[in-house]
Amino acid sequence: MATTPTAASTIRERLDWPVTPELYRRIRRLWIKHSIAEDRRDLDGLIATLAEDCVYEIVPTGQRWEGHDGARAFYTTFLGAFPDVHFDLTDIVIGPQGVIEVAEMTGTHRGEWAGIAPTGRPVRLRIIIHFPWDPAAEKFAGEKVYFDRQALAEQA
Repeated sequence: MATTPTAASTIRERLDWPVTPELYRRIRRLWIKHSIAEDRRDLDGLIATLAEDCVYEIVPTGQRWEGHDGARAFYTTFLGAFPDVHFDLTDIVIGPQGVIEVAEMTGTHRGEWAGIAPTGRPVRLRIIIHFPWDPAAEKFAGEKVYFDRQALAEQA
C-alpha cells in the first residue's frame, strides 16, 4: 500500500517514491538554483530552496542546525570559515529522494568549522552532500554533509 510521501517517510517508503521526468527536472532545477545561490553567497537564494523545517547536519561531528534560521547560521559559519570555498563536482545522483553530490572542496580555512580552529591554510577535501527532498514542500529538507574529519584536521 502506497503512502503519501513526506520528508519523514521511512527508507522503505522513500524507496517506493515514484520518479517521473517532471519530478526529476524539478529536483534538478532546484539543485542548480541552490548551487548558483551558494556560489554567489546569496543566503536568501539558498533559503528559498529549503523547506521551513529543514535540517543541516555535519555528520562526522554531530553538529545540527534546524529551520531557516539554523540554515542561515550554518551558512554564515561555513562561508565565514571558508570565504573562498569552491566545489568541483565529481559525481551526482538525482532521484525522487533528493540529490547526492560528491565534490572536491577547496578553500582557505579562515574561521572555526567542524570544531577545528582557523589556521589560514588551504584545504582540499572530498565532500559528500545529501540534499533530502521534501515532497510536500517541493524543496530540500536540508543537507547532510559527510567528509573525512581526520583529513580536514591534518590539512588545517
